[in-house]
Amino acid sequence: RQKRAATHAAMLRRHRPAAASSRTATARHTSATTGRGDGDGPSSWSWYQPSLVDHMLYRIREVNDVPYDVRQSLVDFAVSGRVLGRVTPKVAERLSSSGPVFELSTGTNKPTLTLSNAAGTTVEQRTRSVASVMERFRDEGYITGWRDELYPVAESFDSPPTFLIERAAASLLGVLEYGVHINGLCEVNENETRMWMARRSKTKSKFPGFLDHIVAGGQPAGLSLMDNVVKECAEEAGIPPEITRRGIRPAGAISYETYEGALKNRGEGAMSRVVLFCFDLTLPGDFVPTAVDGEVESFFTWSLEEIGASMDPEYNNPIKPNCYLVIIDYLLRSGAISPDSPKYLEVLRTLRSGTCS
Repeated sequence: RQKRAATHAAMLRRHRPAAASSRTATARHTSATTGRGDGDGPSSWSWYQPSLVDHMLYRIREVNDVPYDVRQSLVDFAVSGRVLGRVTPKVAERLSSSGPVFELSTGTNKPTLTLSNAAGTTVEQRTRSVASVMERFRDEGYITGWRDELYPVAESFDSPPTFLIERAAASLLGVLEYGVHINGLCEVNENETRMWMARRSKTKSKFPGFLDHIVAGGQPAGLSLMDNVVKECAEEAGIPPEITRRGIRPAGAISYETYEGALKNRGEGAMSRVVLFCFDLTLPGDFVPTAVDGEVESFFTWSLEEIGASMDPEYNNPIKPNCYLVIIDYLLRSGAISPDSPKYLEVLRTLRSGTCS
């Protein structure tokens, strides 16, 4: 046990942030990197806190929240025999009674929501048919946060799309949604790597004012992952494509499933089934991102200490919930958390609690 503790301490020591005095290499970087300009950052944090891994598990479970009774009651949404999503019985009833596009099969022990023949047989026909229903739900106020951004609906990431759906409506059908999240990294000196954080705009429809990754976005139809990363970096943080392409590194994926609760009536909550592709972006030490598209209020960097402190369930200035999974994945991959840590494998396993295909 002593040997394991020593190994743990040695691995973490390499990632311990340097003293505050070493963060003042340039005046410009000091104001941006402390993360304390608005009182966000804690004054101290020890990686040796035994509660850290428990706090990580709390953050992972926070976005893997599907009550047992809800999960047991879910209805498959299938097209041509391929299961594409999962919906609650009440959502299935609402969709099947919305017109000729959706129908609820009740000929077996387990009902199935599907598209009717009237919805068409091609990707284009199905896309138009589904859009007609979702646009009506939007106009009625049942679907909010409309984005005018189309997601592919398929069995898996590599499968051809069955149809396309408005991003804000994807969780209503419980289909797999994909996105890209970027860990923006900068080396202040040889001993310290800091992570760029963003403060979300207070006008965002979801999690206004929360902390966020430097860049993150949904994966729309018609773009490769890398093209989407380059686009999002330029649009959200003003990062030139040449800097992104030079510093980016694909780093795997995480997945989760969340029941979003009631939309309008009890039992009509949506199922978010999400796969996030993770990327590490090493930025030049003198580069400072700028808010471009109005989705971010400000940028600053945090040390690994400060990131660790934000895992605490009682932390009063948290990061957007799904970002924690990508950050925890980075901490494991980078060696900041030793594999000798208690519950290490549990953290590793639960980072992919959702369907990852």
